[in-house]
Parts: sequence; C-alpha cells; structure tokens
Amino acid sequence: MEKLKMHSPDLTQENIAKLAELFPNCVTEAQDEQGNLKKTIDFDQLRQELSDHVVDGPRERYHLNWPGKREALLAANAPIAKTLRPCREESVDFDTTKNLFIEGDNLDALKLLQETYLNRVKMVYMDPPYNTGKDFIYRDNYSISQHDQEISAGERTEDDERLVANPDGNGRFHSNWLTMMMPRLRLTKNLLSQDGAVFVSCDEGEQPRLRLMMDEVFGQTNFVADMVWAAGRKNDSRLISVSHEYIVCYARDVEYLRDKGVVWRQRKKGLEDIYSEYARLKRLHKSDFRAMTEGLKDWFRSLPDSHPAKAHKHYCHVDSRGVYFPDNISWPGGGGPKYEVLHPVTKRPVKIPSRGWMTSDPEKMKQWIKDDRVHFGEDENAVPCIKSHLNDKELQTPYSVFYQDGRAASKRLRALMDGDLFEFPKDEIVLQEIVEMMTGDNDIVVDLFSGSSTTAHSVMAQNARDGGKRTYVMVQLGEATAGGSAAREAGYATIAQMSRERIRRAGKKIKEETGLHGQDLDIGFRVLKVDTSNMKDVYYKPDAIKRDELFDHVENIKEDRMPEDLLFQVLLDWGVDLSLPIEQKEMDGKKVFFVDSNALVACFDTGITEELVKKLAAHKPLRVVFRDAGFASDAVKINVEQIFKLMSPGTEVKVI
Repeated sequence: MEKLKMHSPDLTQENIAKLAELFPNCVTEAQDEQGNLKKTIDFDQLRQELSDHVVDGPRERYHLNWPGKREALLAANAPIAKTLRPCREESVDFDTTKNLFIEGDNLDALKLLQETYLNRVKMVYMDPPYNTGKDFIYRDNYSISQHDQEISAGERTEDDERLVANPDGNGRFHSNWLTMMMPRLRLTKNLLSQDGAVFVSCDEGEQPRLRLMMDEVFGQTNFVADMVWAAGRKNDSRLISVSHEYIVCYARDVEYLRDKGVVWRQRKKGLEDIYSEYARLKRLHKSDFRAMTEGLKDWFRSLPDSHPAKAHKHYCHVDSRGVYFPDNISWPGGGGPKYEVLHPVTKRPVKIPSRGWMTSDPEKMKQWIKDDRVHFGEDENAVPCIKSHLNDKELQTPYSVFYQDGRAASKRLRALMDGDLFEFPKDEIVLQEIVEMMTGDNDIVVDLFSGSSTTAHSVMAQNARDGGKRTYVMVQLGEATAGGSAAREAGYATIAQMSRERIRRAGKKIKEETGLHGQDLDIGFRVLKVDTSNMKDVYYKPDAIKRDELFDHVENIKEDRMPEDLLFQVLLDWGVDLSLPIEQKEMDGKKVFFVDSNALVACFDTGITEELVKKLAAHKPLRVVFRDAGFASDAVKINVEQIFKLMSPGTEVKVI
C-alpha cells in the first residue's frame, strides 16, 4: 500500500514540472546535498526560450528588487514537515462548526492549507504589522535551523516569542518587511478562487512598495483599487495629521470577472430592517418562498405608518434572488407587440397587456421566463409582471472610501471585551461592508493576521443580516501578551487567546440580537494549532536508519500524538476539507473516524483484523487510511487492498 507523504507540497518541484510541460529542453538533472539526482531548470536555456534575441547576460528591466528577495521566494516554495493539531477544549462547537481558527505562523499555515483550499477562497484579508520602526515583523530563515538562528541573533524572547523589532535605523528596514510579505502573498494567490480577491491593510509607510510587490505577484492588470479607511482626525506631531489607512485590493483574475459579468455591489443605507426581516424569514422557512412572501406581507402590515420601511411595502414577494415586487411588463406608450405567452402551470395563453409586451422578441421573453424573471398570477387570466428585485434597485457600486471613526470601533470592542485589550483594532463595520460586497452565501473568507478577529466578527454579522452561510479561517500567531498589559492582567497569556474570546463574545451578542430565528447561525470555530509533524524522522528518511537501530524504529509515529492528531494530518495530506463533520464510532473494539459520512474513514489503532476491514469496506468510503504497523498480521496487511478491490473498488487505500 502507498504511504501518504505527510508534509506540505514541494512547490519548487511542482513549478519545475509545469515548466517541463512548456519547455522540456530546459529541464536537466543536478545533484542535491546528499548526492541524489533531481530535476532542475537550466535557467540560461529558459531565458533564451523566453527571448527574441541572443541572451548574453543580465539586462536592465523594470522590477522591484531588494536584499533578501531570493530568500523570500525560497521560503515560499520550501516544503515543511508540520501539521495542524486539533484542540477541542479551546474550540466552540467543534463537531458541527464550519469555521477554523488556526494558531501558529501564518506562513506555515498557508503551506499546510495549499491542497485543501486551493482555488476555493473567495476573499483574503490581511492586516500585517505596519512597518513603523516600532512595531514587530515576522522573520523567516530557512538556510539554517530557524529556531537556532533566531536565538543566536537575539530574535526570540525568553517567552519563545517569534516576533522581532525592525527599527527604522536598520539598513534592511524596508527589505525585512518585503521579505516577510512576499512568500505570504505568493501562497495566498494559490488559495484564491478565480473570482476571488485579496485586501491588504497598510499605512503610507509601505503602501508604494506593497503595490509594486502585489503587481509582481498578482499582475498589474489585476489591481482593483486603493481603498481608504478615513478613521477620524488624529493629533500627532507630524506636519500633516494622517487620518486614513489604505486597503489595497487585487483580484485573482480581473478578465474572468469581466467575461462573467461579475460586479461588486454595496447596499444603500436605510434598508437594513427589510433585509433583516428577509434574513429572519429565510432562516425560518428555508426555501419555502410562498411562506416567506406571506410572512413579509404580515410584517409590513404590522409596521406603523411612520416606519421608513413602509415606503418600500410594494416589495412583498420572495424568490431565490431575494425580495421583489411585480412591475409593469407592458410596452411604454402603447402599440407594443402582442404574441402568445403560456402560463407555466395551466399551459394556456395568458392575458396580454393592452399596450403589448415590453420586448418585441418572443425568444427573449421565453428566456426571462426560464430565468424566473416573470411573475405570473394564479392562472392565465391575470396579466404577468416583470420582477423588480430589491437588490437590483438598492445596490450600488462600492465607494473606495470608508468613513468610520476608529475611536468608535475601539469603544465598541472595549465594551465587548470589558477593557482596552487591543490597540488600534480594525472596524468590524468597514470589514463587514467589504465582506458584503465581495462574498455570497457559502463563500470562504480567510484572515492571515487575525489579531482581534475583527474579520470573524464581520462574517458572523453579515451572515446574521442576510442569512448567508459564509465560513471563515482565522490565522493568528501565538504571540505572548506584554507583561503588565491590560490583556495580561485580564488573564490572557497570548494574542490568540484574546482573539478567540472576542469571537465567542461577538457570536453570542449577534445571536442574542438576532433573536430566536438566529439560533442556527454558526458562531463556533474549530481550533487547530501548527505543530511539528506527527511522524518521526524515520518516516521521512528511512534510509538514514542503521541496521542495528531498526527495532528501535518499528513505530514511526511520535508517542505523544493522539488518533485525532493523525486524522487531521491525513486530511491535510489528502486535501480533504478540514471543516467537514467528524463522527467517532467503536467497531470491534477499535476507534474509527468517519469524516463527512464516507468521504474518509480512518482507524489508527493496532490489531486490525480482516473482519474489521470488511466492515469498513461495506461502507464504501471514498478513502480509507490505516496505521502502517496497525494490522494484526502481515497476512491481514497484504489482504487489505484485495478486500477493498472486491467490496469497494472505488476506495483509495493508504497507510501512514
């Protein structure tokens, strides 16, 4: 049986394979550090392939360069032997939630998520540490042992804190920040869906260089806008009080958005009550549009005449696109075309409006009916109407400027968390507007610098508003809180702990405000922590074991790892969704995991018999995995693949 690799993808080798398809003559062989042959690229030949003249040497060209750029590219491509370990005790609704909170370095997290979330994420938000000369930035060094390098350079604190200062007097002040950001942006691009986009917050200090770097990673043509958050006046000592921050936006593929007619829309103000009631009815009645329509009519009738929503009481019908009212479908001014249109239920010709139909093309009318754009009466005796949806009327192209007082966001967070635990938190209202304009019902939102988890708060709030099922992935380093700080005094040892508590409190508050019909909102999160691989070194380097040490390495799994730890590393390796429901069953005295019913079945216990294997095969799972040393005998191990070939030939069988 084939073994799972149990490490993140080697992006360098994948890139070489892609180039080999285009330029096979540019692929050659070279020896690695151990003397083994491996594929590599003849870069001189590749340069010649991409040039229309003889290449003699380096040529001047327009690009962004800095000391450490090559190391940054290496950091992005280098595989890691790490995993994500589940932490049930710090999670909320672990078994049912679709949301993830990952604690650990976001570069490691990005590498681990490459296969699982490849081209699946609709929106990525980043609020990286601003390069002000006082803040902290991440440092990544893969040339030597990272931990040893950071200790020798004084870049880890006594608390094993991963962040280091970057004073503006440092000769690599800008270079260090760019080196930190480049690999994270490159890996982020892989996660984005074709209609996805990334939003990066920054101040004026690095905005020019950030734009150039993102031009290189995403392509200059995919730049969307420099959005501005006007956060209110600041009293500082500079010549001009800078009261704004940037949110730089790049799409994954602008041409795709244009070809598909994708537009981003922002809701006009003043209609929140209608949308909130619609969301409530949607959660209550699911897809029963008739019940939702009657509920909406009852709601409008219950409002006092002075209520602002009364001006929109004609919006009293609901379909799959949302709230609409039946509008005039006749030709303006009269004298329009008159042709036969059949009622979709009675199949009889409907009554034609006296002024004729609003389109002279019967085929266009058929397409409108097919697209559910026409509202019909109970039978053919009523004149049909064209549907005028609230979204079509009340959405607008988003503005590039958000006017929200940053002090108000701090005040709201202070009240939620019972103290000033976070400095300069992002505004959840601003991020909710971006979530609304960018995402739909089941989209995935990722925040790589979670901080106070404002993004998670915004996603939950938007789901409460429109009944959506968006999910989020928050990533936050386990950075220690400062000694003597309000956060430390409140009992929070790390930023990640505070971040998770903010989600708990925000979710509870949103649910209370939504009322009874918001009880199905997903306000939970599954905590996963970046850690070293569950596998011993022998798993990755079996040839390094000496003959007299063989019996010491029969077991290739670390002693402190639990079955659920192994399960999540298998999910990562196989690219299976980490948020799928997991059920544990006991079969023949063994613990068996069923992921999303039969998407994957795993048993890591020892003493597995043929009888158990046959019971698992009867479930016809898509994938099944066992511990390599977990079988009762060699005969059982040999027969496993044959049993599945006979009973469930579509099952992929592997071991760890």
